[in-house]
Amino acid sequence: MSLPDQVLAAVRAALPGSDGGVALHEPEFRGQEWTYLKDCLDTGWVSSVGAYVDRIERDLERITGAAHAIATSNGTAALDICLRLAGVQAGDEVLVPSLTFVATANAVAYQGATPHFVDSEAVTLGVDPVRLEAHLRETARVDGDVCVNTRTATPIRALMVMHVFGHPCDLDGLAEVAARWKLALVEDAAEGLGSRWNGRHLGNVGRVSALSFNGNKIVTTGGGGAILTNDPDLARRAKHLTTTARLPHKWSFVHDEVGWNYRMPNLNAALGCAQLERLPDMIARKTLLAQRYAEVFRDVEGARLLTARLGAEVNHWLNALILDRPDMAMRDALLETLNGEGFMARPLWTLMHRLPMYAACPRDALPVAEALEASVINLPSSAKLADV
Repeated sequence: MSLPDQVLAAVRAALPGSDGGVALHEPEFRGQEWTYLKDCLDTGWVSSVGAYVDRIERDLERITGAAHAIATSNGTAALDICLRLAGVQAGDEVLVPSLTFVATANAVAYQGATPHFVDSEAVTLGVDPVRLEAHLRETARVDGDVCVNTRTATPIRALMVMHVFGHPCDLDGLAEVAARWKLALVEDAAEGLGSRWNGRHLGNVGRVSALSFNGNKIVTTGGGGAILTNDPDLARRAKHLTTTARLPHKWSFVHDEVGWNYRMPNLNAALGCAQLERLPDMIARKTLLAQRYAEVFRDVEGARLLTARLGAEVNHWLNALILDRPDMAMRDALLETLNGEGFMARPLWTLMHRLPMYAACPRDALPVAEALEASVINLPSSAKLADV
């Protein structure tokens, strides 16, 4: 049996009773969503001020263990402010993985800074700290408290890492590299709600971190995100910048600097509060689905499932199948077969250094990221699929 046929048979076995029309990841609303949304409508509090905005921030602090959470209009807005809080300025460079969603690189461009692409590791799909250290030794120096690209004479201000599909990066190793090279560590934890590294929720190692609650995330606010930080000064600044930098007053409109209208509306926050109440159940059922996939793919030759590394607790946002050998033609054949039978499957994002607006950016050699691009597909991963 060909590999595409083996994979199709395995997916059918993992999802009994599903005859097609299976989405990659769907939101589900089984809790208090209608009740909380109706409360917003009944009280008239639907915009960017309201009890649910305050509540979702407190809920996120409790769930993640971060000292401060600031709700935002979306995950990209959170990343934008994170980089500003990290001190990134126009003309700087920021180290980012080429293997990421485009929002990671776009947030760097919003600062007038330049993404500097680095390679990933096959175990987590996140930034490889060993390869990053080697790259910095070849291309950078520390001048006082600033890391400088010796080839461009440009400050490298920050390292932004991304937790792919909810699998934690090697945060210990990456934090050591960032400290040694005087880099602000920023976590793009857009996909990481509910995931932990060595018992600590993602978003607590970086100076600032970002979450996303887009419609396809493990819990959704429709559109929304959040900034996490353990620094009270950064938290106050994040709240100020995301509320148009308006000085508190009963009626006057005084803004002391350029700010952004990045606050999450109360309607979205109400949806998110109901969703967060069910996060443990969502993760439990997604874990069950991941275990089911592991069972049916055990005897499939030529591909393996991405599994959690030792020390990681994974939310199983998206299940990923990895070919034993990079093969773009085979990857596409798998995608054609699964999608043709109604099982939505997707490849990794196009690597950032291949996109036209980022093609000329500085970068390390990227052999692992390029191999993964030709090897990885995502399988249907909605929590409700564990119920079939």
